[in-house]
Amino acid sequence: MTIFLGCGFAAKYLHGGGNFSVPLQWMLGLRRLKQDAIWLEHMPSEGNARDDELKIDNFQRQLRAHGLGGRYCLLYHQKPESDAFRCVGMSKRELFDRLAGPNAILNLSYSIHPPLLLKFERRIFCDLDPSEIMFWMTKMELGQSWHHEFWTIGLNVNAADCRLPKNVVAPVSGASASSRPARPPLQKIEWKTFFPLVDTKLYKPVPRPRSPKFTTIGQWYWSGAVEVDGDYPDLSKKHAFEKYLDLPKRVPDARFELAMHMNSDDPELERVRKRGWQIVEPHKLARTPKKYRRYLAGALGEFTAIKGVDVSWRTGWLSDRAAAFLATGRPVITEDGGAAKYLPSQSGFHFVRDLEQSVAAVEDVLANWPRRSREARACAVELFDSPKNLKKIMGL
Repeated sequence: MTIFLGCGFAAKYLHGGGNFSVPLQWMLGLRRLKQDAIWLEHMPSEGNARDDELKIDNFQRQLRAHGLGGRYCLLYHQKPESDAFRCVGMSKRELFDRLAGPNAILNLSYSIHPPLLLKFERRIFCDLDPSEIMFWMTKMELGQSWHHEFWTIGLNVNAADCRLPKNVVAPVSGASASSRPARPPLQKIEWKTFFPLVDTKLYKPVPRPRSPKFTTIGQWYWSGAVEVDGDYPDLSKKHAFEKYLDLPKRVPDARFELAMHMNSDDPELERVRKRGWQIVEPHKLARTPKKYRRYLAGALGEFTAIKGVDVSWRTGWLSDRAAAFLATGRPVITEDGGAAKYLPSQSGFHFVRDLEQSVAAVEDVLANWPRRSREARACAVELFDSPKNLKKIMGL
């Protein structure tokens, strides 16, 4: 059986090494399981043919660098409004030959759409952002009518204390490539859960760095939107970090850094730096998966804040970035959105709610780093390793 990994966010982000690393963990896990795996990347043109070719070249180069040359098919839509596409890597003929045989698709965040989606025998929806995906499933079609199974990294979505809206369009069994069923009434989808994937053969323990640096990588501004009690809260890191900005002053023995893109004239640069934070450019330091791994390994651990809606809705979301930090033996200090109860007591995580708890967590990591590092690595191997989670999803 051919297992296709459906993705639509890796190739288009030319300098996003961390972003590219997400589906990379899935492919490497499938290869470790000796599966016949194909990375199926959907890339619509953004209107600049030269930029498109740079992105395609980079996509192919990164796959070759990780031993995945010949294991991909990039669907390039030069005219996004059309269903016509050009295959890069695997030919269109080989793609459809494989679709004629036993196959399945792990469709990350609904990257592959009908009519192509309906050609797959087993269609598995894999959600990487439960708060936004599940909210918008209540408003529009996001593939829920076309998949057979639904999996999410929201570890707490089925718990009584989870406040996610759960009435979504129910899947329609037996949907074929030649039919598009009418939208069914709103029902509750049965979600199954898995841990964010990290390949613990690629991410290995690294000795303690010289610098006592805590960092994270992300987007300072975020345009995503969900409705909470009639309001649309700010989902940006800028908002999430506000109550922690005095952390450098409270723990002078540590360094605090943010790999967040901000324009050189952005007043946020000066405001955040005055509070003791270093700001670095992720598009330079983490532009490839290799540089991304190197950047994580250069830190003592991760300190980050998460979207408020994941905290208030208790989704149980954990980031793939946290899994990568753990695998390199780096503890993670973050907020709890309902995931803590699914982890062992010594997991490498410190879950915090405010500045005071954050100070205590940083001081604990500084004082007990060897032990916390071992706990982090052990947790990554036990819970987050990609083959273990893929075996669960695929029923292997």
